[in-house]
Amino acid sequence: MLTLYRPGTGWLHRAPAGPKVFGLLLIVLAVSILPSTWLSAAIGAAGAVVCYLVSRIGMVELGRQIVSLRWIVVVTFGFQVIFLPMESAVANTTRVVAAIVVAALLVLTTRVGDLLDAFERGLGVFSRFGLDPERVALVLAVAITTVPVLARLAVGVREAQRARGARLGVRSFVIPFLVVSLKHADDLGDALTARGVV
Repeated sequence: MLTLYRPGTGWLHRAPAGPKVFGLLLIVLAVSILPSTWLSAAIGAAGAVVCYLVSRIGMVELGRQIVSLRWIVVVTFGFQVIFLPMESAVANTTRVVAAIVVAALLVLTTRVGDLLDAFERGLGVFSRFGLDPERVALVLAVAITTVPVLARLAVGVREAQRARGARLGVRSFVIPFLVVSLKHADDLGDALTARGVV
């Protein structure tokens, strides 16, 4: 999780973590609330493009974070085509991809410590109701960094399969990827427990 940040001089690097997190939340809310139309899909895509242009993150670096999740997008699209009209399925998938791109750009341009500080400040008002801002901030930071972490795990699985000369396909990829992801989650849980966070 700590290795996702990439130093840079772009506007998105220089922007405070708080506004960036707020912008991501707005995009996620738009994905969740707006009707599944071409207009909402275009708004999400435009937001992702603007974030990419001001981030000065290379397309190759960004691509590494999101291309390995293409199977998740394909499966999600497939399920939506079954239950929704084609227009709604495409619009929903476009909005999800836009949210993934923005989340990847956020963690590539923001240090994890800055993310935690932004979450803690934003959640501080709820401490009077018994909420622990530090713990919730950590959970949110882990959730946001999940997408690029899963992308890197997927790349590792693919490279290991190629090195062994294994047949590349969806079936041969899913099980090893699931095992590696669960192992990563278990290691992360052990680390948090050892530090008394959970």
